[in-house]
Amino acid sequence: MNEHGLSEREVFSYLENAKSEDTDYYRVLSSMCTHPHKIAVEAHRLFIEANLGDLGLFAGAHRLEQEVVRMLGELLHAPSIDFPSRDSCKSSVCGYLTTGGTESNIQAVRGMKNLVTSGRKGLKKGLKGTPNIVIPESAHFSFDKVADMMGIEVRRASLDSEFRVNLASVEKLINANSIGLVGIAGNTEFGQIDPIDKLSEIALENELFLHVDAAFGGFVIPFLEKPQPFDFKVPGVTSIAIDPHKMGLSTIPSGALLFRSPSFLDSLKVNTPYLTTKSQFTLTGTRSGASAAATCAVMKYLGNEGYRKNVQYCMQLTSKMVEGARKIGFEPLIEPVMNVIALKVPNSDLVREQLLNRFGWNVSITRTPRTLRLVLMPHNRPEDIELFLQDLKKVTAEI
Repeated sequence: MNEHGLSEREVFSYLENAKSEDTDYYRVLSSMCTHPHKIAVEAHRLFIEANLGDLGLFAGAHRLEQEVVRMLGELLHAPSIDFPSRDSCKSSVCGYLTTGGTESNIQAVRGMKNLVTSGRKGLKKGLKGTPNIVIPESAHFSFDKVADMMGIEVRRASLDSEFRVNLASVEKLINANSIGLVGIAGNTEFGQIDPIDKLSEIALENELFLHVDAAFGGFVIPFLEKPQPFDFKVPGVTSIAIDPHKMGLSTIPSGALLFRSPSFLDSLKVNTPYLTTKSQFTLTGTRSGASAAATCAVMKYLGNEGYRKNVQYCMQLTSKMVEGARKIGFEPLIEPVMNVIALKVPNSDLVREQLLNRFGWNVSITRTPRTLRLVLMPHNRPEDIELFLQDLKKVTAEI
């Protein structure tokens, strides 16, 4: 740090230089994040100093968080939520805003473990070994963090031919020390949706919790022409992760975790004697009230109609990309379920490298099989698709 402060002009010159090193979303076809809506940005600015880690000091920001949870609960077919006090949950379904899917997934599994080991839920009492959860091979890498942080064994079920979790594999992996299952509603690599209704049957039969990671799909699936079951309408679903900072068009970081029962939040509480509230159930202490305001603002502004149009636009781009790719000889690994495409392109790693180095396109690669992974987001335009396909044709022809 300097002995004497810099001028405002010098500081912003320094920041602008750093900003120039960031990748603009213009040629990004790999990210599940996008430009936040302008109303979210302005709302974020208004609440920039609000700390949801001390709810009593920021009652307005907390009220906005509660409103977001209510709206998300409605979107995900949870019973209506009423918050008569500052407590996080006074009715059937509750939750809070997180930093994103990773935190949401960690907290969901932490809740499972706490409820089981305490015996408060009456499930799986007397575990004789290391608790485990069964997840799909396609699950997000955040579950590796879960295993490392909580000493939980993560068992990975294989995928079927459509890259959804194989139900027979799930059943084989369940044992006496299993505490929960995880299903993915819009997996990161393929955009596929696991059969949540069937996983629910397995979870209920084995008295297991079922967490649904819908970090990406939560703001997509409800607005598709033919949405698949994935939320609280499915009886065995006990928790859901959903990220407003992805297809919800809010600012980063804006995630959310919803529970079917207040007992989950109760299991996460710790005493906070020197704050304005007696307890805290979140993973992080200081939390951004700005994210709550941004999410609340954009959800109220767009409404169901606005989000439906957003998803329709992205799905139109997806169809355009698939149709154009087929014309130059490349098929999708599966027919896209949402706005994620796994494109079967030979030498995909080399193609990715050439697309970036020569034309500035940011794409990614799926793990198994190796395919070109494309995510079509609101920042993409129809003309971008045409330019990308032209460049893809050039690169693959030369390779």
